[in-house]
Amino acid sequence: MLELAVYGVLLGSIIALGAIGLTLIYGILRFANFAHGELMTVGAYVVLFLVTDFFVWMRIPDTTLGPFSFGYRMLLSFPLGMLFVACLAVFINKILIAPLKSRNSGSVVLAISSLGVSFILRSIIFIIWGADFHYYNPGKMRPAIALPLGINIRPDQILILIIVFSLVFSLHIFLTKTRMGKAMRATSDNLELAWITGIDTDKVILWTWCIGGALAAAGGILYGIDVQLRPGMGWHFILPLFAATILGGIGNVYGAFLGGMVIGIVQQLSTAIPYIQPTYKPAVAFIIMIVILLFRPQGIFGQAKK
Repeated sequence: MLELAVYGVLLGSIIALGAIGLTLIYGILRFANFAHGELMTVGAYVVLFLVTDFFVWMRIPDTTLGPFSFGYRMLLSFPLGMLFVACLAVFINKILIAPLKSRNSGSVVLAISSLGVSFILRSIIFIIWGADFHYYNPGKMRPAIALPLGINIRPDQILILIIVFSLVFSLHIFLTKTRMGKAMRATSDNLELAWITGIDTDKVILWTWCIGGALAAAGGILYGIDVQLRPGMGWHFILPLFAATILGGIGNVYGAFLGGMVIGIVQQLSTAIPYIQPTYKPAVAFIIMIVILLFRPQGIFGQAKK
């Protein structure tokens, strides 16, 4: 059970990265971005192209780094994948979301439009890479390290946890210490009031899409390092992402992080329950979410409406 809890933290940390971007976008733009899961997939596959094609053509060596299953190509590809998806998120907002918002389209129209973007991105991935599963470094998986209390964990997984917590901590510093971060928090609380007080809300929205897209890409890349890449991975992630966002309190970054952890841990621990197949993990997580919301409808960190 303890080992499953550790794996749950690992899965929950990846869910949390996507949920944070999702809740940031909802907190400022007030719409559910159903394409967010596909941004995770795009980031993972962009890095796959860089690692297995582009940097091979550039003749960059890929000697594995110490105990890890990847090398220099992954170190170069990781930030480039985040940057690409951040630009893609801004592009989607520029050509679709912003025009719809300017026409005072409702949240339902925006949500359905983002769902259409999700289908488009997934179809492009199918066309380019096909339906097969892919790996960043096939045949280079390192053996697990035996830790106390019977916990076995691979070096890659330890690094994934370090990267996730580093990204979340960096976001915390950005939101609490920088001028733009404080502007984003103010805009999330009240968009109209922030605009009246002189905050450049257009720039805030731009930063929101950049951060949300970059974090989504990081989550997809880390999931690819830990498990594998498949075209439908973003679609399978979208429900846990929304569950984590709702559970933590819509619009709350810290709530999304905690919600992602709860969903990940519950999903993994559910596999130890007799007569419950691993394929039922999402259903078990949603049951826990529903139970919590029955007692706290606004989510863990959400504020009750007065």
